[in-house]
Amino acid sequence: MQHLIIRGDPGIRRDAVINYDGQEMICFSVNRQGDWHGPDEPQLWCTIGTEDEYETYAKREYVPHWLETESIDAEDLDVIKAKGDLAV
Repeated sequence: MQHLIIRGDPGIRRDAVINYDGQEMICFSVNRQGDWHGPDEPQLWCTIGTEDEYETYAKREYVPHWLETESIDAEDLDVIKAKGDLAV
């Protein structure tokens, strides 16, 4: 599990499936930053992980400040599924 900062908006929402670092990852949470007073384009701050790590995320059995953080441009992100089934 790790944090991923996406510069720009690739159109993903919670429960999206992305191909990151050669493996399929699920976006457990997506926080949109920078709409009002931020940079020129928004940033999505995501907590991503594999399907096996979802239970750890759901039960909050991790320390968010200790997760590795990386960033990527929205154009460089491979989106497999843009949002979960219940997203509007």
